[in-house]
Amino acid sequence: MRHAIAAAIILGLSASWSPAQDGAMSNAQSRARPIVIAHRGASGERPEHTLAAYDLAIEQGADFIEPDLVPTKDGVLVARHENDISDTTDVAERPEYAGRRTSKTIDGVEHTGWFTEDFTLAELKTLRAKERLPLLRPENARFDGQFDVPTLAEVIALAKRRSAETGRVIGIYPETKHPTYFAAIGLPLEDALLAELKAAGWDSADAPVFIQSFEVDNLKALAKRTKVRLVQLVASSGGPADGAHTSYADMLTPEGLRAIAAYASGLGPEKPLVIDSNGSATPLVADAHTAGLVVHPWTFRAENTFLPASDRTGVDPRAHGRLAEEIARHLSAGVDGFFTDFPYAGVATRDRATARGE
Repeated sequence: MRHAIAAAIILGLSASWSPAQDGAMSNAQSRARPIVIAHRGASGERPEHTLAAYDLAIEQGADFIEPDLVPTKDGVLVARHENDISDTTDVAERPEYAGRRTSKTIDGVEHTGWFTEDFTLAELKTLRAKERLPLLRPENARFDGQFDVPTLAEVIALAKRRSAETGRVIGIYPETKHPTYFAAIGLPLEDALLAELKAAGWDSADAPVFIQSFEVDNLKALAKRTKVRLVQLVASSGGPADGAHTSYADMLTPEGLRAIAAYASGLGPEKPLVIDSNGSATPLVADAHTAGLVVHPWTFRAENTFLPASDRTGVDPRAHGRLAEEIARHLSAGVDGFFTDFPYAGVATRDRATARGE
């Protein structure tokens, strides 16, 4: 049923995002049609950060697919949620790699497991992806072992191929994971990322690309090296791991947003920063727009465990609640796009709101 709905959505779509429509426009103009960003692909229905998840997201009408980027030992960027691959691959079941289990401190937190930076790309390609949340998404676990870990180059190639096949431009929205940590161990992300974008011809201001980061200084450095649009991610607690600010809250004042606009074109806030616990819109979207920033909140998921209490259905944390209603509230607040694990629901909700002129 879900795929039938997705097919109907796709058939009913008008022309989707393209650089001429969005990237070359002012931020104010680009707010006419919010973009749907497939968070790690269609990760509600396939193991995250696999080509299968990205491809399904494109089939369901996503405008952008999001690869989180971490490096291999030989400096190749791959798509994984974290460099710790213990929960997203079958590495723990591979006796030949048992000796590589280790402990590391990353952004001040100790992790024990297996890490991409300790594997060459050739070694990493022998592993198989698996569902990160099998108890919450048991249907996804049936795909365990079927897919490998994709490189950034493969993700770009998929986006380009599917753009040609669908007649609409599919963009990428990569996140640089732990850039300060990786720079400190001699595996900086930025050079490899910019090289891949240049090779793809996606290194201009109107390229179908946003680069995002929870850190600040690497975005500032990127702003001096590329015209590709940059997005500052912010959470509802804590602060940037690079210590550029004491807290994310300090960055979200009108003055702080203007400072972000000096090096980035967008803001990626956690959902509660846009709609508070009472279901009311905060001033953040309006303040960000005044500063000249587009706003792309994260992350919209269908399961009850991720939804506000008012949108849950029953008490089973795995059951799907009223995701469309949560997305609709954020669209009414004026967001310019959003991250979701369920692109078909995001596209349908966005298109209904657009048709109503909201």
